Amino acid sequence: MSGDVVSSSTQVQHGPVGQVGSGDGAFTTRQLSRLDEALTLSSKESGLEFSVYVGELAAPTRAHAEALFEQLNPISVLLAVSPGQRCLHIVTGDESAKRLPNRACALAALAMRAAFANGDLTGGITIGLRMLADSAGHA
Repeated sequence: MSGDVVSSSTQVQHGPVGQVGSGDGAFTTRQLSRLDEALTLSSKESGLEFSVYVGELAAPTRAHAEALFEQLNPISVLLAVSPGQRCLHIVTGDESAKRLPNRACALAALAMRAAFANGDLTGGITIGLRMLADSAGHA
């Protein structure tokens, strides 16, 4: 399982989905490829199942991110990013939280926000996935 990139609907789908909103319209094929590779490597190296949601989050945004996470399993980690709302949530399950303390998630979020501030949505997500996988250690 290579992870998930989902559109603004509430269905979590396997693998990158074509025209996912990125603030400027859509991810390019190259960006989708980078995201898919980062999801695959992060999941494979850590044994956790990483997923990414990019799109609008209904208010309250944390509750929406947690509702999306409910479609996943306890070993999952969800990165929910809403560029238009300038919002980022990292949601862990019961099992993944044991390997990813809040401090590791906060550091990954900080690095992601720095990349986002420089206009690099794909790079920010990729950095976050790598940092979280490194923090979780090997399966």
